[in-house]
Amino acid sequence: MEHPDFWSALDELIRRSRLIIDRPRGSAHPRFPALTYPLDYGYLAQTSSTDGEGVDVWQGSAPAQSLNAIICTVDLEKRDSEVKLLLGCTREEIQLVLDFHNRSPSMKGLLVPRPGSTP
Repeated sequence: MEHPDFWSALDELIRRSRLIIDRPRGSAHPRFPALTYPLDYGYLAQTSSTDGEGVDVWQGSAPAQSLNAIICTVDLEKRDSEVKLLLGCTREEIQLVLDFHNRSPSMKGLLVPRPGSTP
């Protein structure tokens, strides 16, 4: 079921927040050095998610840096779930991020594309 207000609320959260990229494309994961980030990854400053940290954001290379999807994740090791925002991601970049979140037996992600959004 589509709820446009959900996407508008996320747009407003992004608009009111400063994006901090703390893990640039190609950098190693802090706990798993063999795992590298396929895109810039960071968070929205002064926000909070289920893990107590800022709302996570993947930033793609598309000229329009608008929200085009979210990924809902479940991490069995951390025993948590989160929503990660995808800003300006191309179709290929969305697939890279989805693969990143599904490569481990303990981490799974589900893509929720924004209705009407085409990267």
